[in-house]
Amino acid sequence: MVSEQLQLTSWRRAVARLYAEVRAQADPAEGHAMWRAGRDELFRNHPQSPLVEDDPIRDTGVPYWPYKPELRFTVELLPAEEQHLTIPTSSDGDIKMRRIGRVDLPVGFGLDVWWLEQYGGGLFLPLRDGTAAHETYGAGRYLLDTAKGADLGGDENSIVVDLNFAYHPSCRYNYRWECPLAQDGNRTEVRVEAGELLSPLT
Repeated sequence: MVSEQLQLTSWRRAVARLYAEVRAQADPAEGHAMWRAGRDELFRNHPQSPLVEDDPIRDTGVPYWPYKPELRFTVELLPAEEQHLTIPTSSDGDIKMRRIGRVDLPVGFGLDVWWLEQYGGGLFLPLRDGTAAHETYGAGRYLLDTAKGADLGGDENSIVVDLNFAYHPSCRYNYRWECPLAQDGNRTEVRVEAGELLSPLT
């Protein structure tokens, strides 16, 4: 158990370091390429990889849509009525989240922004769009999870939301993981053809 806890600490440290390197890149497309390579390395070799041993993604890498620079935004965090959610899990106890605001994206929809009460707190921004259950995981993807290091930047009034960085939660790969999913305010029928895919484009 202690070994697993240290492995998880190592995973989170590596993710936080990867996102810090991404934020330091002047060219977001280069940062995205770095992020993809870093995720593939972690998925392939880290003992806390969510992939099972024979998952072909270990060899092929995670599939994505091509990077689209027009889908990167710095957006103001707008006020929204506070809402509290408690999501029971079988392994991690209750996951508690609090809605702290909302962002409007210039692609036809907005998203609720949540604060995870676990891990000392952190921004959480899930997304379930019109590609879900077809090209992407049916339960949705994540854009930000700053409690675990997935942070693209911002300031005291705004956050960076880059739809090209939408990624599948670990529960997409392995039933051992349980993940908080996109609530109504994080769902849209708009197709977001950016970020991680279930399988490569043909």
